[in-house]
Amino acid sequence: MNKTMTPHYLNFNKIGHAAEGYLAIAEFEKDLPFLPKRTFWTYYTPNEVVRGRHAHYRTEMVLIALSGRIDLQVETYQGDTAHFVLDHPETGVYLPALCWHTMQYSHNAVQLVFTSTLYDPEDYIRSYEDFTHLKNV
Repeated sequence: MNKTMTPHYLNFNKIGHAAEGYLAIAEFEKDLPFLPKRTFWTYYTPNEVVRGRHAHYRTEMVLIALSGRIDLQVETYQGDTAHFVLDHPETGVYLPALCWHTMQYSHNAVQLVFTSTLYDPEDYIRSYEDFTHLKNV
């Protein structure tokens, strides 16, 4: 896959029909901009909770709403901002490294995340002030 270093939607193949249901497919080396090293999911997040509020130095991610709705706000270290809505399980969003992100969920949302790296607490930028200082580097 051609790797674009800006946040963007990914569309996965979907087969099936309303009478029998659907199957969404992600072939890692074909459909994702990196080979995943880790996956995790979030669920039962109350509507009023905002998650994320961080960026990563090295980690790239793909976020997918398997059910429900996720409102995703992103900002690149260059200062570009975008808003994404994830509400179809055959659509994901690619987030490059150095991308501040926040998510707000419908209560029934289940989010699946693929990451390009294993968990490393040193990879997190948890202060927005520290993140905005990267613009000057």
